Amino acid sequence: MLHREPCRLSFRSWLAVTVGVLLGWKPSACSDLPGSRPNILLLMADDLGIGDVGCYGNNTIRTPNIDRLAKDGVMLTQHIAAASVCTPSRAAFLTGRYPVRSGMVSSNGYRVLQWTAASGGLPTNETTFAKILKDTGYATGLIGKWHLGLNCRSSKDHCHHPLNHGFDHFYGMPFSMMGDCVHWELSEKRVGLENKLNFCSQIMAIAALTFTTGKLIHLMAGSWALVIWSTVAAILLSVSSYFTGALIVHADCFLMRNHTITEQPMHFQRTTSLILKEISSFVKRNKQGPFLLFVSFLQVHTPLITTEKFAGRSLHGPYGDNTEEMDWMVGQILDTLDVEGLTNNTLVYFTSDHGGSLEAQLGNNQYGGWNGIYKGGKGMGGWEGGIRVPGIFRWPGVLPAGRVIHEPTSLMDVFPTVVQLGDGQVPQDRVIDGRDLLPLLRGTAQHSDHEFLLHYCGKFLHAARWHQRDRGAVWKVHYVTPVFHPDGAGACYGKAVCPCSGHGVSRHDPPLLFDLSRDPSEAHALTPDTEPSFYQVMERVGQAVEEHRRTLGPVPLQLDTLDNVWRPWLQPCCGPFPLCWCDQEGDGR
Repeated sequence: MLHREPCRLSFRSWLAVTVGVLLGWKPSACSDLPGSRPNILLLMADDLGIGDVGCYGNNTIRTPNIDRLAKDGVMLTQHIAAASVCTPSRAAFLTGRYPVRSGMVSSNGYRVLQWTAASGGLPTNETTFAKILKDTGYATGLIGKWHLGLNCRSSKDHCHHPLNHGFDHFYGMPFSMMGDCVHWELSEKRVGLENKLNFCSQIMAIAALTFTTGKLIHLMAGSWALVIWSTVAAILLSVSSYFTGALIVHADCFLMRNHTITEQPMHFQRTTSLILKEISSFVKRNKQGPFLLFVSFLQVHTPLITTEKFAGRSLHGPYGDNTEEMDWMVGQILDTLDVEGLTNNTLVYFTSDHGGSLEAQLGNNQYGGWNGIYKGGKGMGGWEGGIRVPGIFRWPGVLPAGRVIHEPTSLMDVFPTVVQLGDGQVPQDRVIDGRDLLPLLRGTAQHSDHEFLLHYCGKFLHAARWHQRDRGAVWKVHYVTPVFHPDGAGACYGKAVCPCSGHGVSRHDPPLLFDLSRDPSEAHALTPDTEPSFYQVMERVGQAVEEHRRTLGPVPLQLDTLDNVWRPWLQPCCGPFPLCWCDQEGDGR
């Protein structure tokens, strides 16, 4: 696969470019950038819908700081996540590769890592942009959510830890916000565990009684004492399994600094201030630069933990409150750059890992995001609402202020872009699916380098898009789509997230075809009768899909059952399990 040579910003490279110009060579697209490598600040929201931000059309949730980034920088309107759920999308972001290439997918319905104590995670043979920039002299930090695995064989081997993937410093949550993080709040994860534990307890009770009597038929015939004993034992074991399940899932909600657990469980009313304090400390500590800082917000994933200062302030309930608090955090971070005199030498990027969750809006609850005019949402295969996300870049004096780009781009493009800005080499020993965005952002290139983008759901290809530049069309072909709830609300209610295969999906033959340039809402599927080039589009996209598949190789699937189940010996715990408790952040109370 062909890659651009990285932009060289050192004196040696400047000298080479100067000599080349004297000899009549053309300078590269980034040869006129400032002479020092920029600091790089990457901001990623969790579960934020593209329609939740003011500059993307929202007029009920206040996001002045994100809007300010767009006003002072470049806004992408067709910015696409490589997956519609957290774990695979983030893996693709860090590596510049479709998650199916690294095995960060499953074949059996698991869409993300389910437990901190699961053995799956981002493989150590994958190369992140943090690892490359660390090797070129950048200070690298990750603050916030990780959700790409932690341990492999013991609770302290940290094989998947951020520090094992190129980050010098990590502070935050190795897992992800879940409903379980709030005492006694229900979540699908806990319900599933409790059902399994209850089933096991009942089997144990029956087995014990059978062993005691020697004959189960005698029990059924009238041994009332044993019947009563069986009932009491089953109840006790069920209650025990409930509390054990609550402790296990609640133990996943903890903070970590590098390899040390600092707070378990988390005290959510102070988490935001702790995160901001850590960001400020990192920036001040590394202000001589260059640094790469990835701020991965815990907002706006359920259970939407919002501090009292922002609770009840928005017009969109708990979700709006949480979004406005995150926007305030963005403002605090930008203010830190201003105070330290780093604004002009820092590339800032803002995005979300995927679209907002429609399932979280069940009934009158305001716990999920809005994806604007786009169909579908989080977890919904290739539908636009789950994969089209905000994409904003700001670099004063380098990127034009107020520029809006309608070309197809990807979260995976951040990888080659920052690697080349940081004087690193894009790996040549593997397929990199991202493309350098700098020429497009600066206006020296008219079109995106992406002709095709593929849209996976787990390991299954659900859709593909083709940017037919000569016609200005963006074709979207859906081979598989999730089956929505009969109420027509456009969600898979009753499930934690839409399935990728099996009875919960529809397979289309012929595939569904949309022209996103005319129908971005994917409201009207085209047919051979309504689109003269229907078969030509299908053929060309089909060829691209086959070419892509020939580049795939077999890899272990990190999210399949064996690597995605809770293993007690992998559970991080700063006290005797299961009473995991510690507090190094506060006064110890």
